[in-house]
Amino acid sequence: MGDSDTNADQRRPPVAATGMAAPGLVTLLAAAVVVGALYFGRELLVPMVLAVLLAFVLAPLVRMLRRLRLGQAPSVLVAVALGFAALGGIGLVVARQLSQLAANVPTYQAAIQRKVADLRLGELLGQAASIMRDLDGGLGHGGAPPAVPLPAPGSAPAAAPAADGAAQGPLEVIRSVAEPLLEPLATTAIVVVLVIFFLLYREDLRDRLIRLAGSRDLHRTMGAMNDAAHRLSRFFLAQVALNAGFGLFIAGGLWLIGLPNPVLWGILAGLMRFVPFIGVFVAVVPPVLLALAVDPGWSLAFWVLGLFLLSEPLMGQVAEPLLYGHSTGLSPVSVIVATAFWAFLWGPLGLLLATPLTVCLVVLGRHVSQLEFLEVMLGDRPPLLPEESLYQRALEGDADGLVQQARRHLKEAPLAAYYDDVALRALALAQADWSREVLEPERLDSVHRQFETMLDDLADRVEPPASSEAAPPGWEQEGAVICVAGRGQFDDLAAQMATQLLQGVGFGARPLPNAALGEAGLERLDPARIRLCCLSMLEEGSSAAGVRYFLRRLRRRLPDAVVVVGLWHARPDSPTLAALREEGPGETTVTSLREAVAFCQAAAAQSARETVAEAAPGA
Repeated sequence: MGDSDTNADQRRPPVAATGMAAPGLVTLLAAAVVVGALYFGRELLVPMVLAVLLAFVLAPLVRMLRRLRLGQAPSVLVAVALGFAALGGIGLVVARQLSQLAANVPTYQAAIQRKVADLRLGELLGQAASIMRDLDGGLGHGGAPPAVPLPAPGSAPAAAPAADGAAQGPLEVIRSVAEPLLEPLATTAIVVVLVIFFLLYREDLRDRLIRLAGSRDLHRTMGAMNDAAHRLSRFFLAQVALNAGFGLFIAGGLWLIGLPNPVLWGILAGLMRFVPFIGVFVAVVPPVLLALAVDPGWSLAFWVLGLFLLSEPLMGQVAEPLLYGHSTGLSPVSVIVATAFWAFLWGPLGLLLATPLTVCLVVLGRHVSQLEFLEVMLGDRPPLLPEESLYQRALEGDADGLVQQARRHLKEAPLAAYYDDVALRALALAQADWSREVLEPERLDSVHRQFETMLDDLADRVEPPASSEAAPPGWEQEGAVICVAGRGQFDDLAAQMATQLLQGVGFGARPLPNAALGEAGLERLDPARIRLCCLSMLEEGSSAAGVRYFLRRLRRRLPDAVVVVGLWHARPDSPTLAALREEGPGETTVTSLREAVAFCQAAAAQSARETVAEAAPGA
């Protein structure tokens, strides 16, 4: 009793509360420091981030100018001048459009108020407000409305504060006008300078990053860095081009249907499209309200709404997949969280930069092993491998999930490939957990039942072979090929998989449990019927000595049958596999179900040829 308790205690992992809490605490502190630095350092970081993103966008233009033999510095200066000239032109157009819109705002406001009055929404709102006042008075104040102090009769109204404009001197007026402009102008100047230096010293910055990332494996690090820079440049340039095209399309459509200031709404639509999910909905509100103001009826508003409803699906489902794939490489949840996160840190500008910044983080996590968690948390790649996902569903007892996943894979790959690449690997994970004593007996039985349910469902998908693929005479009879399970807890499931695949190519295969290798089981085996025996087992939990023991028993009972050992999912450096193959040419050892099927077909063909050769002299 004492020894068993001691062994159990040795199997349990040591618990160290302080040691386990320290890494988590350090991670939380580091995350808090990073978030605080991003928030309080936004005055410095926002221009740098804008400069980096603009450098990625302008990098292809710089490369094109350099191919025209323009030189490094002139190419950078020309590209930056063209880029900021385009941005400045857009800013001037927006300012002019806004001034025109501001002049007509009172007229538009009055028109919208008349249209709302025609709907009698005011009466409904008044009735609702009256009901709420009655409820509030009855519950809180006994129905008496609060008294409003009135000015005494004959008292003079309060004097309005005197305007300070007359008291201001020329310097104060200049300062009041210049101060709001200094910050954006200074930020623009900083961004321009940073973009020029980032593009001029791009190779030097890349080399320094390579040194930080790891100069020992220079070839791989440089390849990853160049791949990341190329992908980001292509993605950002494609996104800018698509959103600009979307804005032009919206502006042209609004101009055709007669909406005022179409260029302003096109620019707004192009900018808002950088904001995922909600950007287009925000961009459609102002032109719809304007359509309600300028049109006596409702048709113009419906035309505007229809234009947006038509153009956004075309861009998202047709143009974007053609230009840079079906997605940005981000999971939908991460896009929503990242948008809220960057908007909280950097306000409206963070809202526009959320997707590009998150794409940068995902690419960084894809190429830097220390930051791989970023790609796992934010990327759209499946977080689990197919075999891990299959085993996880089996642990949860989700038999329907196992069947659905198997059917999805079978749409892209044959059954043999799914069994080899996914199902057997999942069984190996389960067998490894059982060997390490981390899988309880009750959970073991549950996992076994889930896999059995999946195999029973997939057995109906095994189609009978065509006449041209039929097995040679004698091999198609029931029990001509037997798949005997090893001692492992999941070896019988692997034997069932092998049986299904062999039946699918015309063999009369039948699965047998490990008890068939006992004395009573061996006596029931028919040597005259059995032509091939496949000993099926997973590598984990098997040993070369145990396999040799089973082989000796099979040779004594079935001396004329072909025997093949299926050591499924064995690694090339497996000691068990190496020990079995050192035994000599007596038995063949295979590591995949496809190899086993191919071996059985070759053995059957060889047997058929030998039968024909023996019958030829007698004929």
